Amino acid sequence: MLRISMAQLNFLVGDIAGNAQRVLEAATQARDEQQADVVVFPELTLTGYPPEDLLLRPDFIRAVETELAALAKQISGIDVVLGYPRCQEGNLFNSAGVIRDGMIIAEYDKALLPNYSVFDEKRYFEQGKGTCVWELKGTTLGVTICEDIWYRAPARRATEAGAQLLLNLNASPFHSGKAPEREELLQKRALENGVPIVYVNLVGGQDELVFDGGSFVVDAQGGLTQRQCYFAEELAVAEFEVTKTQVHPRPAAICPTPSLEAGVHQAVVHGIRDYVHKNGFHGAVIGLSGGIDSALTMALAVEALGAEQVEVVMMPSRYTADMSNEDAIKQADILGVQHSSIPIEPAFNAFLEMLSEEFAGTERDVTEENIQARCRGIILMAISNKKGKILLTTGNKSEMSVGYATLYGDMAGGFAPIKDLPKLLVYSLARYINRDREIIPWRVIERPPSAELAPDQKDSDSLPPYEVLDSILERYVELDQSFDEIVAAGFDEVIVRRVTRLVDRNEYKRRQAPPGVKITKRAFGRDRRYPLTSGYSTSK
Repeated sequence: MLRISMAQLNFLVGDIAGNAQRVLEAATQARDEQQADVVVFPELTLTGYPPEDLLLRPDFIRAVETELAALAKQISGIDVVLGYPRCQEGNLFNSAGVIRDGMIIAEYDKALLPNYSVFDEKRYFEQGKGTCVWELKGTTLGVTICEDIWYRAPARRATEAGAQLLLNLNASPFHSGKAPEREELLQKRALENGVPIVYVNLVGGQDELVFDGGSFVVDAQGGLTQRQCYFAEELAVAEFEVTKTQVHPRPAAICPTPSLEAGVHQAVVHGIRDYVHKNGFHGAVIGLSGGIDSALTMALAVEALGAEQVEVVMMPSRYTADMSNEDAIKQADILGVQHSSIPIEPAFNAFLEMLSEEFAGTERDVTEENIQARCRGIILMAISNKKGKILLTTGNKSEMSVGYATLYGDMAGGFAPIKDLPKLLVYSLARYINRDREIIPWRVIERPPSAELAPDQKDSDSLPPYEVLDSILERYVELDQSFDEIVAAGFDEVIVRRVTRLVDRNEYKRRQAPPGVKITKRAFGRDRRYPLTSGYSTSK
């Protein structure tokens, strides 16, 4: 019998000593309480993932080396497999080491370095060339790291070197629909090589990325035999029967895969919680308008942080409908959140008076609407500064795509939880949150959305229906379809031209927006990097 403990844990980027201590504690628990023979940790365990340009600092790499050596001396009675950056002859590798009784007995350098989407590992690491196998209780184990398992060669090299069981260390970030892709791929890889695979993934939030865990085991025929829970820290044991010819995983608990809404819900909650706690904020403040976006943001923040750590502020203007105030108060009361009301009319009038000479002879336009939004931004940032609470902005992906947001106004803040949620997903997630009881007032979900910056204003005055807008944006932003391809799919040429031009024109706004949780396959920010100044347009 071979017992492997899968350490699906949440590590803090840059906290090398703290991460090493967590490794030691988990290894001790796996040895003493679980009687495990080996414990496997995620990719780049010691540094957290992704460490980004910390990897360019020589002092950072020296700290890793020092901590790794100290950690190794404290390991006994169990094999520990963990990830760390390794420097050799001036080259840096994304590596995994096997520690046994105070010594690193084997090391592996990641062979395939992802350099797409949110990944830019070729900026930091050299490509590994070798394999890593070692013996444990009569079984030959092999190691691969994350991207390696997405292609045939690394697994094939390990099995050709004698591996009867593969351990795959991962820091695979969440996006909706990704979990089944991983399992299908690992099942294929196991079947190709005739060996079981243990897939150990990171969990927790790191800036805009959320790692969803879901570590699992597949047998040599590609069958799923065990899966850890998503979005949860867990030290779980996988047991293997060892024969002369094969290694067979014993069936164990298979946690269910979350639905679309459940997965997005958990991802955003974890993203908020870890961003606030890991950065040392005392809580969060939100501008609560009575609209769907701020209502959803508040519900998610309360779940992430607790009602006592969330403060909401209503900032009505001359254009705010009574129902907006009523619904905002109702939701704050339902959730038990501290709330206050600070009308912006005095500040708005003061700015209009200050600018009256400068604006003489001009008609009112979007400028005055933006001043209202910026009045609110000033109020919220002042509260954030005074109380040490992070300001959570409430814009969604549909709005951010086309620039339907005000710089230094409703875009002000430190973290944007729903910035990668298209508007239709915002509504779907709100209904999901209300699945058992009313948390977001149903009137908020059912009424037409409005920025309430002008008389009787509705989003539909400025934007196409969200059913149309979100479909065009998915094709243009996430699938990189051209203007002609989108029109050929049946969308109105005039609307497509307008939407794609708005996306292109508002890159400068998105570059100044706070980070937010990545949910889709193509999020704005590090996932989609376009020039601010560009003469290219797909709709010419």
